[in-house]
Amino acid sequence: MKPRFVSQKVFMWILSFRHSLLYAYNWYLRSFYGMKLHPSVRISLKARVDKTNPTGLAIGEETMVTFDSIILSHDYATERHAGAYQQMTQIGKRCFIGCGSIIMPGISIGDECIIAAGSVVTKDVPSGSVVAGNPASVIRTGIHTKPYGRLINPDTSAKAETTPTNTTLASAAFNETAS
Repeated sequence: MKPRFVSQKVFMWILSFRHSLLYAYNWYLRSFYGMKLHPSVRISLKARVDKTNPTGLAIGEETMVTFDSIILSHDYATERHAGAYQQMTQIGKRCFIGCGSIIMPGISIGDECIIAAGSVVTKDVPSGSVVAGNPASVIRTGIHTKPYGRLINPDTSAKAETTPTNTTLASAAFNETAS
């Protein structure tokens, strides 16, 4: 039992160290780049945020940005035209940005939204929506999320079509032969 206990303590120490790094990274982006990030935002160390126009990014409280996500706040025009193409990218409260997602400049994502993995967001997203695809389109509306984009009460009222399984077919055949 002792080795297991020691390994659990080491794991918990590593986990707490990782969370400290995430909060330090968030502080670094706010302090040195001037990004408008709520202190409770969690941005993966592998996520890429636009540091060319850092003041053009605002992320609301309890939002999670996962690894390999890219959030842009300007297009990559030449220096001569760079000021004309800087836009404000806004992400609301309690959102979840899936891995590998790309959010184009000037996009506004409402509160309590979920962006599916690999999505390319090219249009504004209304509050309480789930978007997916390339380009991203709304696949569900009217959702509510917990902190960091976890879904509250997923819709269980929609019943899937019931198709007969081997067990139900076998019992139906048995009932026919028995009668």
